[in-house]
Amino acid sequence: MNDVKIRIRVKDLGSMEAELYPEKAPLTVENFLKLVRDGFFEGLIFHRVIAGFMIQGGGMNADMKEKRASSIRGEFASNGWAQNDLKHKRGVLSMARTQVPDSASSQFFIMHADAPYLDGQYAAFGQLTDGFDILDKIASTRTRSVGWYDDVPATPIVIEGMDILSE
Repeated sequence: MNDVKIRIRVKDLGSMEAELYPEKAPLTVENFLKLVRDGFFEGLIFHRVIAGFMIQGGGMNADMKEKRASSIRGEFASNGWAQNDLKHKRGVLSMARTQVPDSASSQFFIMHADAPYLDGQYAAFGQLTDGFDILDKIASTRTRSVGWYDDVPATPIVIEGMDILSE
């Protein structure tokens, strides 16, 4: 299977492009691509931004109202999925989840810096190939507390949409 390429369009900032790795996390990539095809991410925001760590999006709108998708199996080593050996390095895309290993659905994060302690604990499934400047702009935005989130961008960072460039 060939690597899949996507574009994440961020309002007023530009685009980031990434390769997705179905051979490492097939269910995760399949689920993510279905959400992209369905337009699920359009209008959602990056709702957690922690410089030097990661940016997270794919589950909240600008009013911090959650948009839900079905949960999938967590494809990472500590959950019995040995074939995913992707490391949580700068630019890696990975699935957010609760403490329940099989709770990932639509929320994803992009590593702003290396975090090896996440390796084998979360389902990494892709890598940025372009748009690191956009990642840095998002990571450097001013944040505020909203509800139980301490790192919400003061000005919403909106995902205009995502495109599948190749499959």
